[in-house]
Amino acid sequence: MKEIRNIIFDFGGVLFDIDYQRPVDAFRQLGITDFEVQFSKLQQSNLLDDYETGRISDDRFRERIRAMADRPLSDEQIDAAWNSILIGLPQAMVDFLGKVSVKYRVFLLSNTNSIHEKAFREMLDQAFGPGFPEVLFEKTYLSHRIGKRKPDQEVFDFVLKDAGISKEDTLFIDDSPQHVDAARRAGIKALWLERQGTTEKLFILNGLVD
Repeated sequence: MKEIRNIIFDFGGVLFDIDYQRPVDAFRQLGITDFEVQFSKLQQSNLLDDYETGRISDDRFRERIRAMADRPLSDEQIDAAWNSILIGLPQAMVDFLGKVSVKYRVFLLSNTNSIHEKAFREMLDQAFGPGFPEVLFEKTYLSHRIGKRKPDQEVFDFVLKDAGISKEDTLFIDDSPQHVDAARRAGIKALWLERQGTTEKLFILNGLVD
């Protein structure tokens, strides 16, 4: 592998612990029995594509969820079920990122949305104080803020140009294989994290850290 100077990290599932099954179970209790068809690690519906790129508002997203459930759910019920996917950022991962940032320029690229962003920022503030996750990265790119999402080609082109980095010496880490494939098609070296909690091991196996 050519010398790597820059690393672009995915967030959920790579750094921040998540559980895809929890919102499936939570929304089932609210009357949506096929939520896994709408949202999964490998694919998701146009509703979530639109929401993760900021094309629809929080209120519109909730309206669509109510229509799927066919019942008058409150904002709080929907947000709680939606945010149940979020577990937290382990201290060991914060320490690992500190070690990585000594050797590489590090960036964050995440498919997310404003309800999740508010929730994970509150979790990080409580755990580590204000400033996370930006304190860990040179720059963060959240899909609903930049209007682009993985695995679309344009999001990788945008990040490279905005960060002023070259694809030839940049590495991308993600837990979704379709995102890894898209990065490779964009000319970026990429590694697939097959199992949550093994990010540091992946780096050691590939000779990226000692």
